[in-house]
Amino acid sequence: MRPPAWKRYLSYLTEFHIESAPSDHNPHLYVSLSRGRYQLCTANAIYSYEDLYDNFGLAFNQMNLDKIEGQRMLILGFGLGSIPFLLEKKHQKKFDYTAVEIDESVLYLANKYMMPDMESSIQFICTDAAVFVDVCQEQFDLIAVDVFLDDIIPDAFQQEDFLTSLTKLLAPKGVLMYNRLSQTKEDKYKSQLFYSDIFKPIFPEGAYLQVNGNWMLFNRKDILRST
Repeated sequence: MRPPAWKRYLSYLTEFHIESAPSDHNPHLYVSLSRGRYQLCTANAIYSYEDLYDNFGLAFNQMNLDKIEGQRMLILGFGLGSIPFLLEKKHQKKFDYTAVEIDESVLYLANKYMMPDMESSIQFICTDAAVFVDVCQEQFDLIAVDVFLDDIIPDAFQQEDFLTSLTKLLAPKGVLMYNRLSQTKEDKYKSQLFYSDIFKPIFPEGAYLQVNGNWMLFNRKDILRST
């Protein structure tokens, strides 16, 4: 559902509140129109921002997406759907998506505001991503981990067991992207510690990118254009 043209133009001058949909998982969840794009926000974080979702947008720009074999993608933490939006609209890539999102309100907003403009096949699963990863028997060519509650990554997604389970879901030449905050000194310290002590031992060929106030971790450094 696209907003009228006049509202899109004015949103470059002032942000328009569109709809609030608070939930138990996200007490301050709302959609606004900013710079002509739908933005999904919580009290302290931006969950989605169409093509201006820079953590994944900048990462995709520095990846050799043609190296990804196959079309099956798993998204853990869906938001409004910026990840498939970027791949479809900016990079002309077609994937068959499995989208796992714990918050029904997030899925309601995604289906109302973003999905009508998408052509990609997206299967939605409303459940805890950690549980899904533990029980899933399928494999994927590209996995994106973008799991936050407000501006916090739940502990379950920062454990060795979770990453080990992800390795089983990756196709033989599959690519993993893991989004982490790197805005404050504490964020950077935690991300560096996670990368060196937990991520790299499981993915020794891994690498990371600094994308604005985030780190994007990869299981394969060869997927990046700069390597």
